[in-house]
Amino acid sequence: MFHPLRVAEIERLTDDAVAVTFQVPAELRETFRHVPGQHIALRRTVDGREIRRTYSICTPASDEPALRVGIRLVEDGEFSTYALKELAVGDTVDVMAPSGRFVLAPRPGHFVGIVGGSGITPVLSIVATLLTRRPDARFCLIRSDRTAASTMFLEEVADLKDRFPDRFQLVSVLSREDQQSGLPSGRLDEERLREMLPALLPVASVDGWYLCGPYGLVQAAERALRTLQVPRNRIHEEIFHISEPTPAELAAATGSSPSLPGAAAPLRASARSTVTATLDGRAGSWPVLDGEPLLETVLRNRADAPYACKGGVCGTCRAFLVRGEVRMDRNYALEDEEVTSGYVLACQSHPVTEEVELDFDR
Repeated sequence: MFHPLRVAEIERLTDDAVAVTFQVPAELRETFRHVPGQHIALRRTVDGREIRRTYSICTPASDEPALRVGIRLVEDGEFSTYALKELAVGDTVDVMAPSGRFVLAPRPGHFVGIVGGSGITPVLSIVATLLTRRPDARFCLIRSDRTAASTMFLEEVADLKDRFPDRFQLVSVLSREDQQSGLPSGRLDEERLREMLPALLPVASVDGWYLCGPYGLVQAAERALRTLQVPRNRIHEEIFHISEPTPAELAAATGSSPSLPGAAAPLRASARSTVTATLDGRAGSWPVLDGEPLLETVLRNRADAPYACKGGVCGTCRAFLVRGEVRMDRNYALEDEEVTSGYVLACQSHPVTEEVELDFDR
């Protein structure tokens, strides 16, 4: 469900990024209370066409939620272009309640974030909340940006260094610009991370790794951590800006094997399938059109079905698979444990069996 919220402030962060703060009325404070790391979906309608995008909340969790998101301009991005060039203080934007499972509820321990570009946004909320609430917690932030001028939330991160000098470690890498001090410039690829992380940290004793940013960086960091024997359940990921997947990416995202000569045939969608979906306590059953993702089937009959990106990234359309079997095209939002427990992304799911049942309320 969306709520119209007034834009209270727009702050220019870099030439191509802004921070937008929304005013949350008293009656919606509980609705917009967030766990550090969550995101919100924003909606606008242009010529009768609905545009939805998700943006991570960068403010710490608090009793009186301050709703601030970072928005970076994406090439040909319909919403980001609007946010940077047209959106003004006093305007109203439709905003969905916070969601997402790339979160860290404050607890004791040693945690690390590896982020690239705008991937700093949710991790900023995680770090600020954790260090403020837990004096027995430490955090190391490893961030990669193109240049110093393109780095988002410089002041906020510097403030954390000043406030928590003994418990906050910052490592900055620029991929396209030399630094006067610190690490040499260049991309954080798998090989570099594999060599760098043990020199910086006691890898085996880190309680949680939070990887956020472009697909390439997140996947390189995960591979490096797995090579360093980090258990998969300590690695948490959120991908930004996914393009159409290659066969290798698709196989990695779905946990299946790509079609190769001599390989077992992949699961195929059923030609005649029906989906039953429960949403807000009401259930309905509808035929699935040929090649149609289950989310589209539900949306044709229930306009209130939850979704944002439709790209398998944000996880807004997560649903529990009650019965039947589905094939997911891609999955960059659900943890392995969620998939094992029976959750799927409706926007990426195609029916394999003739009858499929989803529960969006679980």
